[in-house]
Amino acid sequence: MNENETFLFDLESSSYNPKNPLIIAELGTSHNADIIKAREMTEAAAEAGAQCVKFQMVFADEILHPNTGEVPLPGGRIRLYDRFKALETPVEFYAEIKEYAESRGLLFLCTPFGLKSASILRQIHPKFVKIASPELNFTGLLEEIARWKLPVLLSSGVSRLGDIEDAVSILKSETNLCLLHCVTSYPAPETDYNLRVLPNLSAIFGVPVGVSDHSADPCLIPALAVSMGAAVIEKHFCLSRTDPGLDDPIALPPQDFSQMVKAVRAAAEAVPRETIARYSRERTEELVLRILGSGVKELAPSEKANYSLTNRSIHALRDIQKGEILKRSDYAVLRTEKILHPGLEPRWEKALEGRTMRNFIPAGEGIRFEDI
Repeated sequence: MNENETFLFDLESSSYNPKNPLIIAELGTSHNADIIKAREMTEAAAEAGAQCVKFQMVFADEILHPNTGEVPLPGGRIRLYDRFKALETPVEFYAEIKEYAESRGLLFLCTPFGLKSASILRQIHPKFVKIASPELNFTGLLEEIARWKLPVLLSSGVSRLGDIEDAVSILKSETNLCLLHCVTSYPAPETDYNLRVLPNLSAIFGVPVGVSDHSADPCLIPALAVSMGAAVIEKHFCLSRTDPGLDDPIALPPQDFSQMVKAVRAAAEAVPRETIARYSRERTEELVLRILGSGVKELAPSEKANYSLTNRSIHALRDIQKGEILKRSDYAVLRTEKILHPGLEPRWEKALEGRTMRNFIPAGEGIRFEDI
């Protein structure tokens, strides 16, 4: 048993509640497909107070095109596609780690990034599902997940209010939906969080809210988020920040995660103004006011440049010649990322088949209205 057992979260009763926030340890792909390490991380997360462990089911081909560009890593520059390819994990891994997590009294959560990973995830019978920020506009994936009629956590980084509205319109009537406010930057500046947006998003969309936090501080954003009504707190978890996982440098090791859990529980038990006053004394009032922000939903300064790049659009899978008739196998809904140009929004995916190309489109590039 873990020290968090008195704060059990009843998923079946849909009881998202700022007085008992669901605390999620995002393990992502930091296990590097090693089931022994995944078990060790799951055990450590439970001992640190997590109620849920979250994983990512990565298949590079359903996330980005091989021509999307390179990223700098300690060993030199490599294709981003190759980095994602290295994160692929045997499908048996997920069923095994789900069983182990549930045997430890934890909820198992996983993010699919496309229809292939969604199909595999469904076969292991998850109790709820997480949609990552870049897939918030992936219409086909949202429609598929909605058909499952399971609870859904939807992250909203790098999005505008209209983007969230479109996603909620697909999911809300079919699922028990919780919206996670997020700043897609690694690490995200605390002052970009605009936490006063939480009650506004809840009121606008009629759903509970939480925060998926990428900031470096263990406690500041999670505790203040709870004071603003957050019923879910998600934070990256690692065994050590020196581990080789993709997100380990911005994740919390067990001691820091445990510190975060205590801060979240204290904020949940306190009157909101007491939490705000406490952190204003400890961290300065100016900093806290900047973190709380205006309450208006806008792109955060640290993520503005990524709008239309990290989220999804329609891209050519091969060189497509002028005059060709588009086949469904010629294009896919992918992240644009580094050196490519975005294409049409994913909602146009079904309308492209059979169209005649007006321009040559190199493999990987986005397909636009003027190209068809």
